[in-house]
Order: sequence, then C-alpha cells, then structure tokens
Amino acid sequence: MSTIRFIAMPTTLARHYQAGGADANGQTPETHVSDGDGTPCRHCLQNVKAGDKYLILSHRPFPAPQPYAETGPIFLHAEACERYAETADMPDMFRKTRDYILRGYSRQDRIVYGTGGVIPTDTIPVRAAELLQRDDVAYVHMRSARNNCFQCRIEMHEADWVV
Repeated sequence: MSTIRFIAMPTTLARHYQAGGADANGQTPETHVSDGDGTPCRHCLQNVKAGDKYLILSHRPFPAPQPYAETGPIFLHAEACERYAETADMPDMFRKTRDYILRGYSRQDRIVYGTGGVIPTDTIPVRAAELLQRDDVAYVHMRSARNNCFQCRIEMHEADWVV
C-alpha cells in the first residue's frame, strides 16, 4: 500500500543556513525576531514562536539550478530545531490557511504541465496522491497560494508489507 509523505527541508541544509551559510542567492540569511504566528519554519514545519529568532533566506528546493528550479524566500528557525518526521499527516501549521498551490515535478526536476493548481487545504492529501499516481510525476511541491513560497515536498511512500 502506498501513502503520501509530507517532507520538510533536510536537516543538513537547515544546519548550513543556521550556521550562517550562503543561501540560494549566495547571501547570508537575515536574522529577525518573530512577533508570533505567520512565520513558518520549513524544517520543523511549525510556526516560530513570538520572541524567537528566525532566518529569512532564498531557497531553491531543487538539486541544481535550471529553468524550472524556482527560488524564493522562506523562513527557518535561527536555532536548531527538530525536523518534521516524514508522515502522511499534514502538519498542523498548514491547516490554518484555506488553500495552497500543488504542482507536480518529473524525475528530471521539471514542472509537469497540467498538474499545478490552487487546492483547498482539506483536499491536499487526496490531490497529492492523485498526482503521485501518475507515471510522469516523481514528487509534488506544496506552495503558498498567495506568495508562491515553498512550503514542503510531498512524495509517495511504499508502506512496509506485514507478513
């Protein structure tokens, strides 16, 4: 049986940025202090609490630059945080927004035309699973429907068979 998995930014990349490493534009991440909700960390997939420091940086969630490798701003806790476990459960922070963009990508990290759309939050797991059933879709990006900011990656996971 296959299930989808919500996948956060890899820990090695988060630690790189948290240590002051250059972002996708070659710049040092900016440090700010959160005033409360609305600052979603892409590593733990939780909002940065009021008073906590966070980073703003340019992120390219693709292995290499190429025409379809979108780059954009994201937030990240300034201090080390625990990575969101890869699970079929949608992270709670995403449930506070009414919709998101879902878009399928090929094994060559190219947009699969016709897969993108603004999807109501409560139907994201179903739509992501539909897209991932396609032979030409290797993974899905979930992005902000208002600002197009990368939120997380969604992949299909083959569940372990019980014998």
